This record gives sequence, structure tokens and C-alpha cells, in this order.
Amino acid sequence: MMEIIDFWNGNKSESRQGYELELLEACLCASEVNGSYELRIDNTDYPLAEDEGNIFRNGADILVTVAGNVKFRNREKIVISRPLAKGLLGYRLLIVRSEDADRFKGIKEMRELQELSIGIPETWADADLFRSNQFSVVEKGSFEELFHRLKGREFDYTALGANEIESAFNEHAQPLGGLQIEPSLMIYYSFPLVFYVHPDKRQLAERVESGLQALIDSGEFDDLFAKYHGDIVERLNLKNRRTFTLQNPVLPEEMMDFRSALLD
Repeated sequence: MMEIIDFWNGNKSESRQGYELELLEACLCASEVNGSYELRIDNTDYPLAEDEGNIFRNGADILVTVAGNVKFRNREKIVISRPLAKGLLGYRLLIVRSEDADRFKGIKEMRELQELSIGIPETWADADLFRSNQFSVVEKGSFEELFHRLKGREFDYTALGANEIESAFNEHAQPLGGLQIEPSLMIYYSFPLVFYVHPDKRQLAERVESGLQALIDSGEFDDLFAKYHGDIVERLNLKNRRTFTLQNPVLPEEMMDFRSALLD
């Protein structure tokens, strides 16, 4: 009997959607000994945190999100505590107004960045993280509105993961003009992506976890990561940026020691 698996893949950039969908498909294929399946994809965006937190009640079986996502704090779920993108989402690059480029280039201390305001879309998991690290946060609106607000001077900068900043900039920021990816700074915090599975889908969780392990053991996981992100460290000059490291207070206990080794 064919298993129907509903994968919610909304509230994220297209670059993340592509990678995370292909990774899940690979996990399921690697464990196909457990039976055939049909994967149904839902890319619906939910602007309200409550709607995202209730995604399992709305029919989803599995999703990818950041470990410790506060929207799911009081929700039953199965967490597969295996990082899915080598911590790449935690390397945050800045988008700024071009007229302010020299101002950011001159930043040497984290307090200088904390004194400026960062714009974060409403409900994003890292808004609380930045606040807990004494940053001035403007949490407002949707992702699509973010760059209009930046250009309109509602805040000083925004920061996106290295795995999504180029596609987001090209699609949403560049057409507006007057914005740029800041070339010298980076913010880092532990921000691993993991699978969350419906609490009643224990067999699905076990299947996906065993498939993921098989991909890691065979090298296919590294190949898939390289397909999407192969030259990103060099292309975005991640090793040579001035980096400010933040603490992530919501990491679950089993992942408290996680640190990305991508730049080692």
C-alpha cells in the first residue's frame, strides 16, 4: 500500500525550498525498502506564527525548520536532531542601503552593529535571538515587504542566511535599486535546520532518519549539499569577513553543542 506523505515547504526562500525538497525525496528513496510513497508538497506561506505552529493540525506530516523554533515550543512533534544544511543558515550576511555602505565597512565592534536597527519579518524565529543578544530589532511585516521597508529607512539593515541571500537579493532587493549585499561583515549563530515530523508519524520519522543516515554514509548527502551550495564559501568570501558571533538561547538540549564546521 502506497504511503501518502504531506510535506509543508512554505515560509522560506525558493533556494531553501529546492534543496529541502530534494533532500527529503533522497531520504525517502534511500529508505524505499520501507515501502512506496507519494509525496505531496504544500508551499503555502503562513504569515501568522499561530498558523505555522498549527501546521500538523492542518494536514502536514513533515517539514524542515530551525531547531528550537519557538512557534512549535508547546506543540507535540518528533524532532530528527540531525543538521540538514551543515549550519549554513546561521551564517548571516547583511543587506544594506548602498548609500550606507561605507558606514558598515567601518564597523569594528559588535556594539556598533547592535546600536543600528535590524529589520526582521514578523514571526521569523531569529527575531527573539537577536533581541536576546541586545540588538535593536524592528520585527514587522512580511518577507516580501522587507526590502521596501529597508529602502524606506524603517531600519538600517537586514540579515539573511548565506544559503538564501543571493536568490532573495536578486528576486526582491535588486529590482528596487539602491540596496546591496554588504561585502565585509557576517553574523554567525548556531542555527541548524532539522526535520519536524507529525507526533503520530513515528514510522515516517524513523524512515526519514534512516534514509538520512544512509545518504551521509554513502556520500550522497555531501553531493547534494555541493550541488546547491558547493562554492558558496568562496563565492561569498565567508572566511574573510569580520564575524560577530551570537548566542542562540533556544537550541534544544541535544543540539546545544552544535557548531558549524563549514569554514574550518
